[in-house]
Amino acid sequence: MTAPDRPAAARAIEAFLRAIGRDPDSEPELRGTGGRVADAFLDELSAGYAIDTRAIIEGAAIDAGAGEANSGSPLVVLRELPVVTTCPHHLMPASGTADVAVQAHSRLVGIGAIADLVDAHARRLTLQEQIGEAVVADLDAVLSPAWVACRLRLTHGCFVARRGRSVATRIETLAVRNVAATVAATLFSADGPAR
Repeated sequence: MTAPDRPAAARAIEAFLRAIGRDPDSEPELRGTGGRVADAFLDELSAGYAIDTRAIIEGAAIDAGAGEANSGSPLVVLRELPVVTTCPHHLMPASGTADVAVQAHSRLVGIGAIADLVDAHARRLTLQEQIGEAVVADLDAVLSPAWVACRLRLTHGCFVARRGRSVATRIETLAVRNVAATVAATLFSADGPAR
């Protein structure tokens, strides 16, 4: 992948505006929009590309002492981590929450590292289901937990803005490793045992 070119991105946004009949040179509210959009995408919305996600977990992982963690270890569930991502199909935001469940086996990691991992995967041009799969893949690869799951519940701007009656629609995806999806779904349900 080539290095980002901020000025070229700003010019491209301005060209897009002109292509749809809006002129950033003559419409005051559009002056500087190209630069603002380029900055938003490079500094925030796609900042996850610059992050080595496995390094987040590797840097925070610790080996548990004998008997401190095994397949009977307590399950740790992080609920309602804020998520903002950008749909690669329409370049519109999706936002909501992620829940991550990890049952340690022999390696442990702090909850802040899990939150950082979710955020790094979300801050890319990516599909919702890819975020969950990437989170569980990284946690599984580095920690080798007894099991791990990630549920995302997001409202997609591309769905809501293009379909006026869909304002309250939330899309839910579930990614799991080493456990049946039905078990993870029960854990994450509103009336499941972990609530």
